[in-house]
Amino acid sequence: MQRVPLAERMRPTTLDEVIGQTHLLGDGEILRQIVRHKEPVSLILWGPPGSGKTTLARIIASEVNAEFIELSAVTSGKKDVEKVVEHARQNWNLQLRTILFVDEIHRFNKAQQDAFLPHVESGLITLIGATTENPSFEIITPLLSRSRVLVLQPLEKEAIIAILKRALVDEKKSKNVTPKALDYLAELAGGDARVALGNLELALSMNEKVTPEVVKVAAQKRIPGYDKKGDMHYNVISAFIKSMRGSNVDATLYYLARMLDAGEDPKFIARRMVIFASEDIGLAGNGALGLAVTAFQAVERVGMPESNYILFHVATALAKSEKSRKTSDAMYRAQALAKQYPDSPVPIHLRNAPTKLMKDLGYAKDYKWEADFKHAKGFLPDDLKNETIF
Repeated sequence: MQRVPLAERMRPTTLDEVIGQTHLLGDGEILRQIVRHKEPVSLILWGPPGSGKTTLARIIASEVNAEFIELSAVTSGKKDVEKVVEHARQNWNLQLRTILFVDEIHRFNKAQQDAFLPHVESGLITLIGATTENPSFEIITPLLSRSRVLVLQPLEKEAIIAILKRALVDEKKSKNVTPKALDYLAELAGGDARVALGNLELALSMNEKVTPEVVKVAAQKRIPGYDKKGDMHYNVISAFIKSMRGSNVDATLYYLARMLDAGEDPKFIARRMVIFASEDIGLAGNGALGLAVTAFQAVERVGMPESNYILFHVATALAKSEKSRKTSDAMYRAQALAKQYPDSPVPIHLRNAPTKLMKDLGYAKDYKWEADFKHAKGFLPDDLKNETIF
């Protein structure tokens, strides 16, 4: 008989066993409330692979005493959904709840998703869909309006290490893996617990003592001098930003390739480019911000490896763009003045005057509702009237 994979053997069966996703599982958070009150609601679980979507769906069904039926949108069609609905009717007559879990629900087309609607609305089935894609783009609006979208985050490195340690205790092999190997397994996982456990299982089968070198062979990945939370991470992203700021395209693309090769989250890079577009290009190229935001949205929708084209395209454009830090410098100056003068009275002539008394007191006096109107008394508070911010 084929042995059950370690990742499956380690799958939690209660919420208390789940490591990570505290924003959904903490005391008083939504999944705790669902389980506590035993009142399931239709959910769309949006998150990366290995973040716990299937596990949480199974636990919810178990905790609320519902029958759990699982479909994959990759291999199932409308007829499979109809069979589930018919089975749910039988459960309904027996006063048994039915939870239908659809993995990769974004793979269902509009007609297939439409088939859920009347049965979700009537309460015949509780739908839990799992997706790695943005539900706003992939799930039909009527289905979204009848569901709660819960965002799962990639598991933190510390959470992955905790999961690996628990597995080693269960397997009675805690002394077989060196701390550095454990750290490397967690780093390579990229937030995916299933990948981490799979690599651990293979490494243990290859050698009695698991070191980073054994992990390297098992995972078929080189050991990068790059830790997403270590010095190298910050050094490389800093070099990437400084290269764009210095309009050096060659260096920009080299550091970008290096980050991606080490497994950096492409959305993290895209977010940095959005910030850079305003911070360092600013008024010198007002279109840069729109380009960077579009790049982030495209990376989010397209995914890897195709997003490589988007990242390299936009990084090149930002590096070649003219630069201006005028708005950034003005921002820092304005923030400093706001801290220095947090309570400076707003000039009376700029205050709103909704009542006659306020008008009689001089509120909004001589102010005209005209474009580009310049009041004789200026706009800054009196103690700042000689300041120049921009």
